[in-house]
Amino acid sequence: MPPNSKPLLIVDDDTGLLRQFRWAFSDHKVFPAGTRREAVDFVKREAIPVAILDLGLPPDPDGASEGLATLTEILTIAPATKVIIATGNETREHALRAIALGAYDFYQKPIDIDALQLIVSRAERIFELEDENRRLAESARASPVDGFIASSSEMLRVLRNIEKIAPTDVAVLLLGESGTGKELLAQALHKMSRRPAGPFVPINCAAIPETLLESELFGHEKGAFTGALRQNIGRIESADRGTLFLDEIGDVPLTMQVKLLRFLQDQIVERVGGRKPVQVDVRIVCATN
Repeated sequence: MPPNSKPLLIVDDDTGLLRQFRWAFSDHKVFPAGTRREAVDFVKREAIPVAILDLGLPPDPDGASEGLATLTEILTIAPATKVIIATGNETREHALRAIALGAYDFYQKPIDIDALQLIVSRAERIFELEDENRRLAESARASPVDGFIASSSEMLRVLRNIEKIAPTDVAVLLLGESGTGKELLAQALHKMSRRPAGPFVPINCAAIPETLLESELFGHEKGAFTGALRQNIGRIESADRGTLFLDEIGDVPLTMQVKLLRFLQDQIVERVGGRKPVQVDVRIVCATN
């Protein structure tokens, strides 16, 4: 049996058929059960993704009452388990009843091993997808930050830190490679802060030419330079009572850093061509890769 082989429960009182199943599913960890009690015991002890169930079990081998009762108990204990029903032409009506009770699928006797292997493979894949969806839903409910799904301990630690510092007004620096969601975290900081009704103003410092960055950040007065036909409020002022997100802060030119530092220290801006300092109230979130 290969390591980490998938569990497969087979419920059938025909020992010859069980041997055939063992051979057909030699890459699985097969749990053979000849009675309802044995099947239920396996389901209680093991995580069973897929089960193959013959409805004709003793003490009702010619009927379906015991097989249907076994199906009901399996799904009560493990509702996610995919139960595949064995049926003959004379018991097709029972198989359809089993489907109505929650069975995943049925196959026709005599056994076509290739067809049954395909049915089992599809059932296992669906079980895995549903299990992944459940885990993602549970992670989303457990996430301390709305809108984020996190299962790793590292990401959960990041989100808990966001949750802790969001209500404060401290400046935050987010570090991470491009595409890892730094702006989404910045938006989460804003939404969970004491100023969610204020504006969230993002600016990519690497995307604006150096000659325009000062005017973009601090604004300018009318006539400050050629083409300045009217007063312009910069991004910093427009973020007043909200959050300013400076993305790629590491790409700010050295000549801009001195003026930016004064703003970071005193929350005061001076528009290009202006002489009157403007006091602002802005939460600063920065990011860099």
